[in-house]
Amino acid sequence: MALKLMLLVLLVVVSTIGVTQFISTGMTVVLNDIPYYIPAAPVATIHIHPNQLNTGSSAAGLVPFTVVETTSLTFSQSDLEAVTANYSTSDDVFQTGFLQAIYIKYTGSLAPGPKTPFTTSIASNMTLLGTSIDNPAVCLGSTLASGPYFVSSAGSIFQVYRLYSDFAGAFIQPLIPAANGTYAALPAAIPGIEGPSTIAVPSRLYYTITPEQPLAGIRLGVKDIYDVAGVKTSDGNRAWYNLYPIANVSALPVQRLIDAGAVIVGKMKTSQFANGEEATADWVDYHSPFNPRGDGYQDPSSSSSGPGAGMGSYPWLDLTIGSDTGGSIRGPSQVQGLFGNRPSHGLVALTGVMPLAPQLDTSGFLCRDPAIWAAAGKVLYPQLTFYNQYPPTIQTIGFPESGDTDSDALVLSFLSKLESFLAANTTVLNLTTLWEATKPASAPESLTSLLNITYPILISKEQIMLVRDPFYADYAAIHDGRLPFVDPAPLVRWAFGDSYPNSTLTDAINNKTTFMDWWSMYVTKNDSITCSDSIVLYVGSTADEQNYRNQYSGPPEVPYGFSSGRISPFSEVPDMVVPIGQASYFSNITLHTEYLPVTIDFLAAKGCDGMIFQLVEDLRAAGIVNATQAGQTIDGGQILF
Repeated sequence: MALKLMLLVLLVVVSTIGVTQFISTGMTVVLNDIPYYIPAAPVATIHIHPNQLNTGSSAAGLVPFTVVETTSLTFSQSDLEAVTANYSTSDDVFQTGFLQAIYIKYTGSLAPGPKTPFTTSIASNMTLLGTSIDNPAVCLGSTLASGPYFVSSAGSIFQVYRLYSDFAGAFIQPLIPAANGTYAALPAAIPGIEGPSTIAVPSRLYYTITPEQPLAGIRLGVKDIYDVAGVKTSDGNRAWYNLYPIANVSALPVQRLIDAGAVIVGKMKTSQFANGEEATADWVDYHSPFNPRGDGYQDPSSSSSGPGAGMGSYPWLDLTIGSDTGGSIRGPSQVQGLFGNRPSHGLVALTGVMPLAPQLDTSGFLCRDPAIWAAAGKVLYPQLTFYNQYPPTIQTIGFPESGDTDSDALVLSFLSKLESFLAANTTVLNLTTLWEATKPASAPESLTSLLNITYPILISKEQIMLVRDPFYADYAAIHDGRLPFVDPAPLVRWAFGDSYPNSTLTDAINNKTTFMDWWSMYVTKNDSITCSDSIVLYVGSTADEQNYRNQYSGPPEVPYGFSSGRISPFSEVPDMVVPIGQASYFSNITLHTEYLPVTIDFLAAKGCDGMIFQLVEDLRAAGIVNATQAGQTIDGGQILF
């Protein structure tokens, strides 16, 4: 009677003050000291007999259980032990706590019948909730996959996400899948002061790689200049995030990865508006992520800072997508020892991605495993051909002449192995000399004279038109004419652009085109058999130079000049970072010897990205390069705090 009266009062309150919305957003539980998030909506239902579940060890009426799959008409305790042992080694979400009950899914080709019945013999202390034969699951979406779940006494089955701390501060917003292909903020958190976010990852057992979904179950982090349907984009700026609405559709590159089966686990930090920023000194709206390598206080580079730091820190993260205009994928990949690619310009449209300079902007990956890297490349750039014959010529830029340091010795050793693998000849590429001998008649005498302000003019002029001016106008319109806050680095670059007439943008585009045409004529030419007639290498990173995040280098400056890292933006060729090992340095933080990655950048003719992807896979098969690990070093290890 009291309950009925209470309901009547609630109804009165509702009719008096309006409709009250009360929605469950799921729950957080801890199973054997491991935190999990359980979404509010079930994925399937099965019939549960009264008293079939032991709810004494439940949480809010939910019991952990496991779906196992078999193709045999018999399933024994030893079969179960073998299956779950494989689950334990292949999936970080599964644990033995999910074996309180099991459900057996039969996927064999023989139809069970009176003469060929399906039989089970498992331990008596384990609850069998039935099989797909005698108790078929009613799925509320896709099929019920193998793996860990929670089940209610009413038979509702819920997927489970393991929760991890973002101790490196790499993420700006944790995400989980929502309805209709969109994403939503994760409504869960775990204790800790290390980072601002808790990240939820689904069981790897829920996904099966197929030709249609080659990235099924790949956990993906997205740089926060890409739109993701259902959530806002910040571009690294608080005012921008609060000014604009959620995205209705995902950016084209992100959608391609989703369609291929990748699962977004969060949006990741970018330096503001994808401009280069130094950790601590330049980051104002948000804190720069932590580079886990070495002493833990090296700059993570930018602007794909979150994707780089996350891949270097978290073994549960498989792939991140970043952007590269002047080095924003390559820099973080180099200093954190990751495979990273700036693709040939124009391979994928950047619809739904914040621009810096369309003439230079590209979309690429940061990854520890070259196999995942190549698989993602095939999805994002489907027009590529993956050549398996390689150029007979290597050209090197700025390579050491002797192995006086650990880093230099490692670089020369790698070059020797690559020469042997390719049966190639190596020549030194001196761009200054080659330009002087072959430059167009009307071109300046040096590459520096041609290109010194080309990059800063392109990025400032284009971003002023495409980002700053519309942003300022939209903000002023609702804030009584005020300007929004912007970090120092973008402001310095925009001020530089404002100081030049608009005609310099045309000049910069023409200078870029002059260099691109010259490069394709004299340095890397397309070849029908090997795609590119040569491979160009330069040293990406070594342990000989450190960039401590607690050392202030002065205010941000205009990015003048020409260097090896500017070759690919101006020539539109692929530039792909390959970790080759690590070398020692003495840290002024720990006062110990620590280790930092050593990387080499590979360049080839435009459109030859597939050849480099395949070459790196073949080099891995030959033991010349290896996948890197998350941790203090590229071989793993406990990260220092």
